[in-house]
This record gives sequence, structure tokens and C-alpha cells, in this order.
Amino acid sequence: MHTRLLSFLSDLQNALLADDPAPGDGGSWSCGRMVNYQLGLARMTLAVDLPTGGREARGTVMLQSYALADGTPCLKAVLGWTGRENTQIRPIYARPEVDWRREARQVAAEWMAGPPAPAAGTGNGQPDTAEERAVLVG
Repeated sequence: MHTRLLSFLSDLQNALLADDPAPGDGGSWSCGRMVNYQLGLARMTLAVDLPTGGREARGTVMLQSYALADGTPCLKAVLGWTGRENTQIRPIYARPEVDWRREARQVAAEWMAGPPAPAAGTGNGQPDTAEERAVLVG
């Protein structure tokens, strides 16, 4: 299953290029990838090279490949956006009928849609926002 990491990142990058070929009013995507097959981890950093010559960081997609308790392989995508604390986690289960390119397109669309709204509260007694944590520390 670990060999799926790099090909999934490639499919994800291709989906971003297809959905938004010129981000930032004429810019181009700049994607950096890191893969550790031994640990089953991968990361893609996403930025836009602007026409003015600058670079604007946009976020990350991290992947973790692992086996469930019954031995079924699973790929977990963690979507993150620059300047935002909240992330979105999306598991992808390896089933015979799974279309990996379609899954990569869906993950790309979810990332392009932006971060989810912060939850009103988890109810676990822990602070949910940076402000709530600062009040507890302060």
C-alpha cells in the first residue's frame, strides 16, 4: 500500500492543475513533495508562484498509509491550509472498486474548497480555539 503514496500525490497535483491552472490571477502552482515509504508517510506543500515574482504559501496535504485491525489497507489524507489551525481528515479505504484518481480529485476539490468552519465545541472539556487556550494559560 505504501507505493500508493507518491502516485496519489501526483494524481492530486494533476487535479489541482486541471481545476485551477492559473491560481492567484495568472500564477502557477508550486508543489513540494516528501515521501517516507518506511514510515508510510507523505507530504505535499502547496504554494503559488505569483506573476509578480513572489510566492504565496497555501497549505499542505499529508498522507498516512496504514493497515486497519483486520489488515485492510487505508490511506488517510490530512488537509491543512496556511494560517488556519483546523485541518480536515479524510480516510480512503482500499476496496476493489476504489478509483484512486477519482479519490485524488475529490481530495483536491475538498482542499480547494477551503478549511471547514471551526466547530462550536467538541464537548470534551478541552479548549477548542487559540483564544480559549490563551484564556486558560493567561
